[in-house]
Amino acid sequence: QVQLVESGGGLVQPGRSLTLSCAVSGVYLTEQRVSWYRRPPTRQREFLATIFRSGTPSYADRVAGRFTISRDLDKNTVYLRMDDLENDDSAVYVCHLNIKGTDYWGQGTQVTVSS
Repeated sequence: QVQLVESGGGLVQPGRSLTLSCAVSGVYLTEQRVSWYRRPPTRQREFLATIFRSGTPSYADRVAGRFTISRDLDKNTVYLRMDDLENDDSAVYVCHLNIKGTDYWGQGTQVTVSS
């Protein structure tokens, strides 16, 4: 059974950094790419970054240079490091993968950027 469990969210001040985790079970990271999305309170879901089976990352323009996606194969976990956070980064952050046309989503972790 494929499961994704996010953690690491919380309240953070503007300009600070935060790292989110997405623990994946039921499939190895070398078999599937994993992506991070977010759901802001007043906007539609936004794609942020993906890490391919090879480990190569790719980013949406909106976060390139500020966010970094990485993974730990031993822990089968994908991370999203977010630097220089802004108020507009406040959202529920979720990780995702797709296996043969079936989408799998985590429950999400809330990030609130506020002074």
